[in-house]
Amino acid sequence: MVKKSLCGLTADEIFDLIGPSGFTAVHAVSITNSIYKKSISDISQILKIPNRLKEELFNIAVSGVFLPLASETSTDKSVKYLFRTDSGKKFETVYIPDNKRNTVCVSTQSGCRMGCSFCVTGRYGYKGNLTAGEIINQIIALPQAKKVTHVVFMGMGEPMDNLENVLKACSIITSEWGLAISSRNVTVSTVGLMPGVEQFLKRSGCNLALSLYSPFPEERKKSIPVETQYPVEKIIEIMKSFPVKKKRTLSLAYVMVKDLNDTDRHLVGLKAILKGSAIRVNLLPYHSVLNDQNCSSSDERMQYYKHNLIISGISASIRKSRGKDISAACGLLATGFQKY
Repeated sequence: MVKKSLCGLTADEIFDLIGPSGFTAVHAVSITNSIYKKSISDISQILKIPNRLKEELFNIAVSGVFLPLASETSTDKSVKYLFRTDSGKKFETVYIPDNKRNTVCVSTQSGCRMGCSFCVTGRYGYKGNLTAGEIINQIIALPQAKKVTHVVFMGMGEPMDNLENVLKACSIITSEWGLAISSRNVTVSTVGLMPGVEQFLKRSGCNLALSLYSPFPEERKKSIPVETQYPVEKIIEIMKSFPVKKKRTLSLAYVMVKDLNDTDRHLVGLKAILKGSAIRVNLLPYHSVLNDQNCSSSDERMQYYKHNLIISGISASIRKSRGKDISAACGLLATGFQKY
């Protein structure tokens, strides 16, 4: 019999597992609290459940909590962790401390099949989806797990290409019986798989960030191939028309590349597609890799974009680059996989 992983199960699913033996929903919540809030990896150490239940769990389940294989620390104190599953899937996670805000950037797939030109992860190729438990483990298995205040799904993989596991992970992260992190502190990023975006907006209260790259379809197709099947203008219209829940943020991530997508023409196009919406713009520096002829827009150019968006009535900010020296910044994950 294949044993179930407790990490990745909801309180209801655990109750379904133990209920037939006479155990209660309270016992199920005790198990989820031990796994998700206490990061307990040894079933014998699970709190507030009888020994008879522990014995039964030994026979039918494993905790599903496993430690990272390796880590690297940046000069800015960000830490990148490498995980590997029993089946051999490798993926990376980044812990980003910033005063009182401590963010974990999680992966949803080993590799990615979207093929975006500016992303190293896409060059690594697609090795498989991560389960909800493998996504959650990236948070609770870290040494800093108890300090985490925010979670972003911006690591390896396209979340909307693994939608059900992402939705389940979001539920575990935000539920009181789970990690109990507010949905306003959880952001899921996408390049724009339209069916997934629609389902995510309907079924989750977490934030959504859309990677844009260019406001012009022909340019975007060259760097984000999914544009051909799912035009970004349609994705943005869905975001504009969707009733925004209180304190939920819908945003665009705009990676700025010098002389490619940071011209005044691009700024006019960006303002045009966002006109009349509450969608926020996060401006990000581009991270070049070996043999890459492109480079990031200057700080001054990014400030120029931010200023012009704001005076046009569009909320905008510049996201600081973190962990670049250890290949932990946006688009760089999987750079060092050959070491392992």
